[in-house]
Amino acid sequence: MGRILNKRITIAIDGPAGSGKSTVAKLVADALGILYLDTGAMYRAITLKALRAGIVLTQEEALTNLAAQTVLEFKQTADGGYHLFMDGEDVSDQIRSDQVTKKVSIVAAVAGVRAVLVKQQQIIGHLGGVVMDGRDIGTVVLPQADLKIFLIASLEERAQRRWLELQAKGAAVTKHEIQEDLKQRDAFDSGRPVAPMRPAADSVTIDSSRLSIQEVVARILSLV
Repeated sequence: MGRILNKRITIAIDGPAGSGKSTVAKLVADALGILYLDTGAMYRAITLKALRAGIVLTQEEALTNLAAQTVLEFKQTADGGYHLFMDGEDVSDQIRSDQVTKKVSIVAAVAGVRAVLVKQQQIIGHLGGVVMDGRDIGTVVLPQADLKIFLIASLEERAQRRWLELQAKGAAVTKHEIQEDLKQRDAFDSGRPVAPMRPAADSVTIDSSRLSIQEVVARILSLV
């Protein structure tokens, strides 16, 4: 598919952990020649900073103040990709640590933190020309997005994908442990009182359980 004429298009991709949102969103943005904004990375950065500072993750006021005082920027680097810089530091790798992954849902559920980061995301989103992925993009961050996708996959398939990813990094973890972690994250993300994970009423649900990444991207581009 060639470059689109409407460079101001906005696309929201939501879904549970391990459904392939980030990979798909990056490829869709690249195919369309527009920006990819990883909103989950922003919450991961605040989580990383809180853990470094020794902040107890139940201290909502402290977390909100931390978010308000943090400068987050997505910058294109020499490798052509966009890296997340937190207060001038490239934290793209650190935010993917197992410790951050296990705690990010707690921080992302804090209303004050969400208010700070959603405001930043909406400023970027309202400019158009962006693909955003997360849990509440189509329902809260960009409710007027031109296209909303809710990407799902079976728990077993998501656990398998995450296990292969961690195996490649040399992590010693079982599929059962990953599956239980994903199950807990699903329950937490969909049951949180602030901006719970759910499909927008006008979203298109795509089940990627038996689809390749390329097939999912092709479906989204055909909807565009």
